[in-house]
Amino acid sequence: MPAALLAVFLLVGCDSKPQGPPPAPVPAVSIVTVKPQKILMTKGLSGRTSAFRVAEIRPRVNGLIQKRLFTEGGDVTEGQVLYQIDPAPFEADLANAEAALAEAQAKLPSIQAKAQRYGKLLTSESLSRQDYDDAAAAHDQLKATITALQAKVATARINLGYTKVTAPISGRIGKSSVTDGALVSAYQTVALATIQQLDPIYVDVTQSSAELLRLKERREKGLINPDQANQNTVNLIMENGKPYAQEGTFQFSDVTVDPSTGSVTLRLIFPNPRAEILPGMFVRAIIKEGVNDEAILVAQQGVSRDSKGNPYALVVNAENKVEMRQLTLDRAIGNQWIVVSGLVPGDRVIVEGLQMLRPGTVVQVTPVDQGKDGQGQTAQAEARAPKSGEGAK
Repeated sequence: MPAALLAVFLLVGCDSKPQGPPPAPVPAVSIVTVKPQKILMTKGLSGRTSAFRVAEIRPRVNGLIQKRLFTEGGDVTEGQVLYQIDPAPFEADLANAEAALAEAQAKLPSIQAKAQRYGKLLTSESLSRQDYDDAAAAHDQLKATITALQAKVATARINLGYTKVTAPISGRIGKSSVTDGALVSAYQTVALATIQQLDPIYVDVTQSSAELLRLKERREKGLINPDQANQNTVNLIMENGKPYAQEGTFQFSDVTVDPSTGSVTLRLIFPNPRAEILPGMFVRAIIKEGVNDEAILVAQQGVSRDSKGNPYALVVNAENKVEMRQLTLDRAIGNQWIVVSGLVPGDRVIVEGLQMLRPGTVVQVTPVDQGKDGQGQTAQAEARAPKSGEGAK
């Protein structure tokens, strides 16, 4: 090899230096820009249904059931005859009372005329005062007897009417506890049957007294405002998880806290024309608490937790660097959290690409379609409370 060519190779070999690793790529993240929203705050409360009115049917006279006159499990109307008690003894009692009354009334004209005659004779001193007093007393006594007999006739007539056991309310009647030929007693302990009015129907739910105080505090601070237009309307979720078609109304809140549970009973009322809701069902009522006009919501996938369980979010600042924000959460609505503090409108919250990110890292941002994860939409779904410790962080 010529010496000149060898020198060139040596020169090139001395100038070449080893190359370092290529620079790390800038992480790509997806962000959602925080915007205040108007949301309807709701609360789901569990409870059970109860009939609007309940009437236990009991006989008011002693006797023998001649016939049951209704279909078990069917609908009955107020005043409908349900049972017929043997009326024969009561018809006889009424006849005896009416006969005794007629006998006393037949004597009244004669006794009354005698007393009047004795009164005239008393002025002419042809009759002793004692004879007049006896006649007047006999007249008054007969009038009192007639009044007592009239009361007996009325009582006998009432008892005869009680042999027809009627429905005091309209509704659906259950099974009968007696059959034809059964002997019953007046006002017995065991009811003959029970009628329940199912339309409308009550729903009794419970809410903790602590939650009532928190709701009052939120309203006083202006975090939520009463929804005047729909404040008393309530929705219902059935046992099968499906919503009930008709809205109910809020009736009242009990004034006493149950010391064993620390909760207050709320009574709601729902129309039930097709008897879809039966007494004793376990249901879930959606109560409207109020409206938050400037709520800040963030997708749940954008909220992480540290080793102590405290919630935080990673946001991208104006320099496209990652920052950590400690959050105070109120509750979840759908797939989003309501943020009480830690975020402000305009913050860009990272919802995708969170792995291995650290505060101060420069990132490449890509906005997420806000309609896809719920940002920007009016939230009216049921709200649930955060897990333990979420609201206090």
